[in-house]
Amino acid sequence: MRKVAVLGAGAGGAAAVAELTAAGHEVSFWGRSAKTLAPFREQGGVAYEGVLGGGIARPRLITNDLCEATTAADVVVVSAPSFAHAEIAQALAGAGTKDLPVVLNPGHTGGALEFRQASQALGANPPIAEFSTLTYVARKYSPGCVTITGLAKSVRLSALPGGETALDAGKALFACANIMPDVLACDLANVNMVLHVPGAVLAAAWIEATHGDFTFYVSGMTPGVARVMRTLDEERRAVARGFGHELPSLIAEMRAIGTVQEGAGEDDLAAAIAAGEANRRIKAPDSLAHRYYREDFGHGLLPFTALASIAGVEVPTAASLLRIGATLIGADLTLQGRTAERMGIAGLDRPGLLKLVGANRHGD
Repeated sequence: MRKVAVLGAGAGGAAAVAELTAAGHEVSFWGRSAKTLAPFREQGGVAYEGVLGGGIARPRLITNDLCEATTAADVVVVSAPSFAHAEIAQALAGAGTKDLPVVLNPGHTGGALEFRQASQALGANPPIAEFSTLTYVARKYSPGCVTITGLAKSVRLSALPGGETALDAGKALFACANIMPDVLACDLANVNMVLHVPGAVLAAAWIEATHGDFTFYVSGMTPGVARVMRTLDEERRAVARGFGHELPSLIAEMRAIGTVQEGAGEDDLAAAIAAGEANRRIKAPDSLAHRYYREDFGHGLLPFTALASIAGVEVPTAASLLRIGATLIGADLTLQGRTAERMGIAGLDRPGLLKLVGANRHGD
């Protein structure tokens, strides 16, 4: 039994509370917003439904006080959007949790690197491990209840050098953990970057006109969108190769996770994604302020292009989507996003980055 502080009161954090509480761990549940936590407090826990069954998971503590949430914990699980990682890292450093292992579920692209950089800026250096993507497909359709339509079968997990205790915690807490030799093998397996971005760009007018009243992974998964996705995916795999990782295609990765059906073919990417049971009922973003824009451009594509530059691999589709996405949302992503500087990798060449992440420490 572990004493776990789950940070993040969105769907991912709520799903983690449901799973970890059911598994017998002692869980503290933290969120920044008292308003977001209020429904959970009122019912004494997290209501959940879906693939984990149904009920109310009752954590030991539900709190907005980070010090209170982490005092008795032996591991922190951060299940918040990746644009909140740096702020949470700084808050943890300020709370005096300098040596508490941190598991980012998920880290997405460059999460562990940014988390470490933000921590070290305040004199902290926690052990850090990251998952490549969230270990659930989950949504909060009502404030106090999380609907979990998918529980991952296999998700990549790795740690930065010195993060062995975080890696061990990630393996102990989440049965789907698939250990990778370094965090680049997780960063470059971020399925959301490929799965969300092309549709978010190409369906932007439809999203604004209908407020997302269509199924993103079915109605929005047209042949044209799929062609852009395939090209972006090829660029992702080329960058991974540049760092010595031969990663599977998007469909193969999603098949391993469990978000496309076993036996789904590679030829018809749109059909394979649309048939996935976990995602097929999910609606499109309701506006251009949605996480698919706010997160997957500045904290997916932007750090990906930084890694591509270090690998010496051209990624014209990613660069074009990034420029259009920044224009769509009217943001300077270099001010808000996960830049090379914020990941602590600015000025590094390929050998330097591989050394920083401790490549080949864990083995496949």
